[in-house]
Amino acid sequence: MKTALFAHRGDSGNAPENTLAAFRRVRDTGADGVEFDVQATRDGVPVVIHDESLERTTDGLGLLQEHTLEEIRRLDAGSWRDPAFAGERVPTLAEALEVFRGTPLTVNLEVKTHILPYPGLAEAVVGEVRAREMSGQVLLASFNHHTLLELGRLAPEIPRAVLVRSHLIEPWTYVAAHGFHALHPEHHACTETLVRGCHAAGLAVRAFAPNGEEDVRRLIGLGVDAVLTSYPARMVALRDSLE
Repeated sequence: MKTALFAHRGDSGNAPENTLAAFRRVRDTGADGVEFDVQATRDGVPVVIHDESLERTTDGLGLLQEHTLEEIRRLDAGSWRDPAFAGERVPTLAEALEVFRGTPLTVNLEVKTHILPYPGLAEAVVGEVRAREMSGQVLLASFNHHTLLELGRLAPEIPRAVLVRSHLIEPWTYVAAHGFHALHPEHHACTETLVRGCHAAGLAVRAFAPNGEEDVRRLIGLGVDAVLTSYPARMVALRDSLE
């Protein structure tokens, strides 16, 4: 099995994370998929941003959920990374999906509800995916496993993945018992025992987010199904050199 390489928050090692600039670059990296984060504005529009607060990746202040889409659209989400990206905006989920619609890339959406609640976000995400007929192209992941159950009720046809950071005992039993389809561990928590146990239970393992070549080489050696990295082009070249 060839380990897939997903671009974590887009080509975020070379462009501002979770922006259209980072997403458009993915198509030229040789990556097999892309991962990005979804939260909601005050008026309930799903947008793509990692942090609950605006300060790190935009010139805004406060929590995302305190602002309307119109207010969020005024923010600069690129200059913090490099002046060359000045004017990049926080994209809506609809805009991000359009970049990948009709491509062979898998789209891994992290629905971020584990810190702040976003009532209606699960329904909105499913609606945007189905509106573009992308259910067969998308994976849904979350640290909030209750959200994954809700997503399963809303869209049983879309695979769902459990995000974890810790070294857990036989997590494949838990994942399979709740009808989920994959485990997405932080790369430090990915072991040979975990990969073997998940695969024996029919579950995929996709590790996030190693950016060092030694870490990626180790994960490929373990036989993980995918690696989510900020440097997709570099890691695709590494993977291909190991074949």
